[in-house]
Amino acid sequence: MKSKHKQRHPFARLLNYASVYKRRVAWATSFSVLGKLFDIMPPVLIGMAVDIVVERQNSLLGRWGVADLSLQLIILGVVTLIVWLLESVFGYLQRVYWRNLAQSMQHDLRVEAYDHVQRLELGYFEDQSTGGLMSVLNDDINQLERFLDIGANDVIQILTTVIAIGGIFVFIAPSVAWMAAVPIPFIIWGSLKFQKLLAPLYISVREQVSVINHHLSNSLSGIATIKSFTAEDFEAERLRFESNEYLERNRRAIRWGSAFTPLIRMVIVTGFIAITVAGGKLALDGLLEIGAYSVLIFMTQRLLWPLTRLGETFDLYQRAMASTIRILDLLGIKSSINDGDIHLPTAQVRGQMRLDQVEFAYSDGREVIRNLSLDIPAGDTIAIVGATGAGKSTVIKLLLRYYDVTAGRVLLDGFDLRELRQEDIRRAIGLVSQDVFLFHGAVRENIAYGDPEASLELVIEAAKVAEAHEFISELPDGYDTVVGERGQKLSGGQRQRLSIARAVLTDPPILILDEATSSVDNETEAAIQRSLERIVVGRTTIVIAHRLSTVRNADMIYVLQDGQLLENGHHQDLLRLDGLYASLWRVQTGELVLAGAAR
Repeated sequence: MKSKHKQRHPFARLLNYASVYKRRVAWATSFSVLGKLFDIMPPVLIGMAVDIVVERQNSLLGRWGVADLSLQLIILGVVTLIVWLLESVFGYLQRVYWRNLAQSMQHDLRVEAYDHVQRLELGYFEDQSTGGLMSVLNDDINQLERFLDIGANDVIQILTTVIAIGGIFVFIAPSVAWMAAVPIPFIIWGSLKFQKLLAPLYISVREQVSVINHHLSNSLSGIATIKSFTAEDFEAERLRFESNEYLERNRRAIRWGSAFTPLIRMVIVTGFIAITVAGGKLALDGLLEIGAYSVLIFMTQRLLWPLTRLGETFDLYQRAMASTIRILDLLGIKSSINDGDIHLPTAQVRGQMRLDQVEFAYSDGREVIRNLSLDIPAGDTIAIVGATGAGKSTVIKLLLRYYDVTAGRVLLDGFDLRELRQEDIRRAIGLVSQDVFLFHGAVRENIAYGDPEASLELVIEAAKVAEAHEFISELPDGYDTVVGERGQKLSGGQRQRLSIARAVLTDPPILILDEATSSVDNETEAAIQRSLERIVVGRTTIVIAHRLSTVRNADMIYVLQDGQLLENGHHQDLLRLDGLYASLWRVQTGELVLAGAAR
């Protein structure tokens, strides 16, 4: 799909996307054409005025039966008023329709692209920069909006001008009409040449915008680290370098883009001179009426001078096409994880999960899980432990179907996860991670994130279960206190308890605790453990932990090593086995240290 899109011209791809707006495009185009037709009428009216003054009763209106000169002038005045009124009306409608169309397409594209990106698999985001995606979703879509707002109308009006005035020339003076058209093939040829030259330059500019956005996003997210290492000057210099690169790329594009208009002007003036001289000679020889000659002079200007705007229009067009490629390429990306057809309501989920001979490797070929089988009975608390890199977090990603297994199956209540809707899987599972993400907003909004319609009473009840109500009540605005970006106004333990409250509020039948107490102090850990003891009752709980003291009461403990199941059993059974688990236990409880000191 993606390669097919790349083979098509970006403008053709944009037209295909915009087909849903075809009625609005048709109206906007009609108003542009009508507005331009009435806009080019004044030179004809000037020619008629000259014709009346010079030819008098032999003027065009005179030949149509209006002999009285005063009446001819009155008629001409009325026609002029009507022409100006209609040109003003259609000019207004054309601007309103094109601008509203541009705004609508900008809105729809941004919403559609954002929704599409959200539904891509997690692996996609691990290979992309946040700044790059933000550049497409914001800057590129804005660039396309600017072209639709201004450039599309200009293109239509220029085409209308060439066709309409060309017809008038052929009607008035066919013998010299071709002279006005001489520059046009050279203008078209030059436009195509400039298009090939400018296209890669503007694509390069858009790519550098992504780099800058990526740098800014990273820097602002890591501002605390920057300050702690006093790296402000270093980061400012990095941004200066990337911004200077953007400046240079833009300068190259501007330099070539700006050369277009002066060159076109030099070509255009040849047509103007030719019509002025050749038409004037015909008028002097009596072969062309004075009024008609006046129309030719003014119309030549109306025909050729608007072409000088092609440079600006072409500049907008090339920037928009560079952005179109990036936007539609993003929309063309297909998720490698497809929804299943089976609907499993949360209320019907029992909570039994199983990994059946699962194997998994990341896209770079790293094999992480090897022939792993785990049973997770409904309502039980099971623990998954092991050294760093054993594959514990990857198991969680497979249970949530962030990734699909390379081989084997992951089952929920007997259903292969690939048969179920992703939304149903994730509604059935509540995740409390060590990396808590809180949104910039009120405490209440963050707790109710999984159920925005939840009442304040339910939010408070969930906070009490997570032992968060007390500290929330002491905040300046209580549940309406704004937590800051990523919850930076709260301590790690407070963020963790809000995360637990958020999971409690949705009341999932399955709860995953991924190192939920790994980064908090002992007092906070004790408070969290008390809340967890209440939360796990009546639901399936999967605990990922480094601190083995937090899982000693689990119904089953699975010990992983290099993505394989090494040991499993209850806490005491694993200690008696004297394997990896027992070794980790002795390290954490200090028994090895004490034994070494005794020796």
